[in-house]
Amino acid sequence: MNSRIFSIVLIASIGLLGCGSSNGKSNKDKGNETSTSSTTPEAGKVIQMNKAMFIEKVFNFEENPNEWKFRGDKPCIIDFYADWCGPCKKVAPVMAELAEQYKDQIVIYKVNTDQERELAQIFNIRSIPSILYCPAQGQPQMTMGALPKDEFEKMIKELLLAPATQPTSEK
Repeated sequence: MNSRIFSIVLIASIGLLGCGSSNGKSNKDKGNETSTSSTTPEAGKVIQMNKAMFIEKVFNFEENPNEWKFRGDKPCIIDFYADWCGPCKKVAPVMAELAEQYKDQIVIYKVNTDQERELAQIFNIRSIPSILYCPAQGQPQMTMGALPKDEFEKMIKELLLAPATQPTSEK
């Protein structure tokens, strides 16, 4: 019953927004899907992520549902989005710029909440875009909404890069 209501609400939302999901983005996403099957992400690119990749590269919530253990080599950002979401479309090019700008320091993934509902549920995604910052050490943090690029940069520096660079510089 709940899934039927969710489907009706989702279809109604799509209809009300009037955003066409055919914006040339599907071909771009198909190119990113090939990179998800490789073991090393393409530096400087936003990588489409599915549940299996999330478990392998970020957090295995099936093994350790109650204790966050980051599995990645570099801190990462996960952009929870949907193809029909206007603000998500504004965030996408910013994430692409950040992926190129910080290619040696962080990895940026994107998760389509319509296709990866389980991941969206795990993080209680109710509003998109939602951006999850996963530091190499410590707990992840979430922001919501289409923030300007400088706000994303501030979060990257404070949450993802600062712990790795500050301990030796304060003498």
